[in-house]
Amino acid sequence: MTRFFLNRRRTPAQTQVCDAGQLLEAASPEAVEVHARALAVGAQLATTLVVTGYPAEVTPGWLAPLLSFPGHLDIALHIDPIPTPVAAAGLRKQRARLESGRRAGFGKGHLDDPEVEAAAADAAELAYRIARGEGKLFHVALYLTVHAPDEETLAEQAAAVRAVAESLLMTVAPTTYRALPGWLATLPLGIDTLQMRRTYDTAALAACFPFTSPDLPITTNAEGAPQGVLYGLNTVSGAPVLWDRFAQDNYNSITLARSGAGKSYLAKLELLRLLFTGVTASVIDPEDEYVRLAETVGGQVLALGADGVRLNPFDLPVADDGEDVLTRRVLFLHTFLAVLLGTELTAAQKAVLDRAVLAAYERAGITTDARTWQRTPPTLSDLTAVLAEEDSEAAAALADQLAPYTTGSHADLFNGQSTACASGHLVVFALRRLAEEVKAPAMLLALDAIWRQVTHRPNTGRHLVVVDEAWLLMRDGAGAGFLFRMAKAARKYWTGLAVVTQDADDVLASPLGRAIISNAATQVLLRQAPQAIDTISENFHLCRGEREFLLTAARGEALLLTGDRRHKVALMSIAAPGEHEVITTDPGELAAQQPNEPGEAEPDADGLWYEPPFNADEAEVDS
Repeated sequence: MTRFFLNRRRTPAQTQVCDAGQLLEAASPEAVEVHARALAVGAQLATTLVVTGYPAEVTPGWLAPLLSFPGHLDIALHIDPIPTPVAAAGLRKQRARLESGRRAGFGKGHLDDPEVEAAAADAAELAYRIARGEGKLFHVALYLTVHAPDEETLAEQAAAVRAVAESLLMTVAPTTYRALPGWLATLPLGIDTLQMRRTYDTAALAACFPFTSPDLPITTNAEGAPQGVLYGLNTVSGAPVLWDRFAQDNYNSITLARSGAGKSYLAKLELLRLLFTGVTASVIDPEDEYVRLAETVGGQVLALGADGVRLNPFDLPVADDGEDVLTRRVLFLHTFLAVLLGTELTAAQKAVLDRAVLAAYERAGITTDARTWQRTPPTLSDLTAVLAEEDSEAAAALADQLAPYTTGSHADLFNGQSTACASGHLVVFALRRLAEEVKAPAMLLALDAIWRQVTHRPNTGRHLVVVDEAWLLMRDGAGAGFLFRMAKAARKYWTGLAVVTQDADDVLASPLGRAIISNAATQVLLRQAPQAIDTISENFHLCRGEREFLLTAARGEALLLTGDRRHKVALMSIAAPGEHEVITTDPGELAAQQPNEPGEAEPDADGLWYEPPFNADEAEVDS
């Protein structure tokens, strides 16, 4: 162990001019304690890693993972240009050496060595570029110095840096017994004290420069104007984050967050701003959080479970030429009844149900003839009547299971003809009035009504379908399957599906849930629970810094990812006062927006509460 004491001459306070040496002495530590692989610089420990191996091919910004490492890391890139005549002479020698080796092996009957062939081709191409003046050669050295307050933390941080470097196909080595030169090489002095260099050409060196932006690329239209809506502000640069979901490979999105992180707020904010651009939308709203927004913008609210509001699952959509609407409806009824009954139907039950559904349609005068599809469809009561007439245990069991929805407590929800029709630029299916046990089938029925509107709408504009609290539907296999099929086919109708949920396990634990994520080009992650962060990190390929961000994110902070993982940005959602007033669901803010009733206590100018005086003229008199 070696300990260096640096004699630091203090410049008098009255001295206004000092040279570079005095500045260096003023900034240097009082002592440096050198060990085999590390050194103590003041109260900090430091160790240096040398990059000895590089990937065969690199792209611009390939060093970004190292530059964004969430720790105290100094990176030094030493560049020394090689004169063109020296570079050309060196390349000639290298090509001659490779060519002689190839010819010697060929003379002995050896097979071609792919590595030698590739090296010879690269050397020849590089020599031609230098001869034409299209590039130059450089001696390049890359050093990484990790700082930490203690030995244990230093070892952990060095291992993390090594892991990031190896993920970039780089090989690093410690500066054993050269800790002091390694530390000096990463100081902003421009002195390469290690001289462990490699030869780079101009293109490879240009890719090393950290000219990458933390902001997302802005999508522009044909006139060059930016497209998309404002999601928020970049937490790193403070720049606006504009994102256009309809400019991506598909228009779907997935939003995952723990309860209270602000996921519904962000979804409503995007929806409101998309409405300003002419996008039409349909919303599945289990908690009536979108009702005020719909009322503000003149949308339609269908409160399922309210008096006189009903959707008949047997309704037939408008048929296109050559489309077998009846067969498709029978298949949907299999899915709907499986979700309604909360169980997977057996083969016998499916066979009985298929016959009963077709018989119910036939009794209503609806057959495979397209001319009959405009007639009044049957109801659940008609289906149970057919099941009751069939002499089988499976039919009797199905009829008993359907009894609560035909003659029991839930008879008014799904049994009867439809009394509501979805239309308008914004349609919200509000499900808060429904019991928790029937929200999943109601969501499925509402999604079916939305899908019929999407596939048969007269205009061809952009459309967005928002499914809030999607875990209610995805915990059922049949419901998740319907949502997955919708995500796959939505793009054909210029429609995006926005799935918003707070239960990551229901989405990531099933193959259908992971398939929905893979079909979402826009992925938004807000604050996550510690119990779910491991699953989130694995499925979304998050680095350590992104993982820590999601664990500590404030309300409204989110990580926006693209489906191909090419772009990631941390943002903070922001809303104008008028927007916030419409989309907030904070109970305190909603209470503050309500005007005080006459006779209700009000605060005075000093903030004290008082009761208004009694007025006999306004008092009600008991008869």
